[in-house]
Amino acid sequence: MSASFVEVSIRPARLSDCSSLAALSIEVWLGTYIREGVNAFFADYVLAHYTVEQFARALKDPAERVLVSENSIGIDGYIRITNDQPCPANHPSTTEITTLYVQPRHHGNGIGQELLHAGLDLCREIEWDTPWLATNSENTNALSFYKKQGFTIVGQTHFEIEDQRYCNEVFAVCA
Repeated sequence: MSASFVEVSIRPARLSDCSSLAALSIEVWLGTYIREGVNAFFADYVLAHYTVEQFARALKDPAERVLVSENSIGIDGYIRITNDQPCPANHPSTTEITTLYVQPRHHGNGIGQELLHAGLDLCREIEWDTPWLATNSENTNALSFYKKQGFTIVGQTHFEIEDQRYCNEVFAVCA
């Protein structure tokens, strides 16, 4: 289905969405970063990080905003934005797009773009900085997506799980 035929419905996340957000996150994270089989190291991380409780805490936190994309069946994507998160690169923003996930079967339908624009609009509306974000340096789809949306690489940082480090590109919208 082409993007022009998909009607995207974006709304703020509710506490009743937490289990759907956790399940979607696990699906996207494992599908994106685990390529050759799931081991306990990554399984333990993802199961501890993407929980109903973690999402419930985020939705109650005044420094967090979560918007979801919803189709007739359920949630197919979300954007999570966190305020008071200084950019690790030489950029003045203190607002981070913590997560932008869309179920893989819905890629290419404009959902990610709609979520991103809704998130940027929300930041302007509530007077938060234009956000920065970090994405894995090997995630070519995400790197290409953010560049097409007007983001520029402003530096690098590392995503860490225990003693493992993974290079991430830091993006921001530059004037």
